[in-house]
Amino acid sequence: MNVHANGINFNCRVDGPEDAPWVIFSNSLATNISMWDDQALELSSTFRVLRYDQRGHGGTDAPQGAYHFTTLAADVIALMDALDITRADFCGLSMGGITGQALAQTYPDRFRRFVLCDCPAASTPASAQQWSERIQLAKDKGMEALVDITAERWFPPEVVAANPPGYGKVRQMIRTTPVNGFIGCALALSDFDFKAGLGNIKAPVLLIAGTKDAAYPGVKFLSGAIPGARMVEIEGAGHISNIEQPQAFSGALTAFLG
Repeated sequence: MNVHANGINFNCRVDGPEDAPWVIFSNSLATNISMWDDQALELSSTFRVLRYDQRGHGGTDAPQGAYHFTTLAADVIALMDALDITRADFCGLSMGGITGQALAQTYPDRFRRFVLCDCPAASTPASAQQWSERIQLAKDKGMEALVDITAERWFPPEVVAANPPGYGKVRQMIRTTPVNGFIGCALALSDFDFKAGLGNIKAPVLLIAGTKDAAYPGVKFLSGAIPGARMVEIEGAGHISNIEQPQAFSGALTAFLG
């Protein structure tokens, strides 16, 4: 499904009953809507599920230049308007979870609840330097050069060694991400800070994090900063916790969303 919103064309998929409440899933960097296959299957009997490829990812347009989380959040609102979605629940992981933080602080009236997964509240000088190095690698050698180093950063060593189907699926998503989209979103990830507004979030928030994810301390920070936020830890999971341990992730998600 192609939807024109906020000046570009988005690849989207909608599942579930037409009269059901909406839930929107937002992907991480270097992935696409298929990262949510298990969760969409789980929820589509009781929810109207919208999955969309973030700007620069999957089948969505990938304009050149730096992206910002103000734009990535505005993309969601424009999609909602185009599809006549008044209010929705929102679930995002990593870059998608940071997009959720932007939405919670900027467009609170459009959302009922948020599920923010495996994401920090702000970039750091060290992370900005790492993103600069990865951007240069993508420019010089393309996305293939990022497949191994990214997948091995996202998954624990024992998962890499076992090479389950989900691991191969993620590697293929990284490989097929448009270079422009990776660079644009990596620039957004290298310079953001939503810490100041976390205490003003009034919507119910569920935080999900793999205990072996490098972002785990960042999620712990969110749990202390967002009033009333609940946190579910997925023991032993890395960064893409919904693919690595789909049953545990979907169980937490469905318990929260009801």
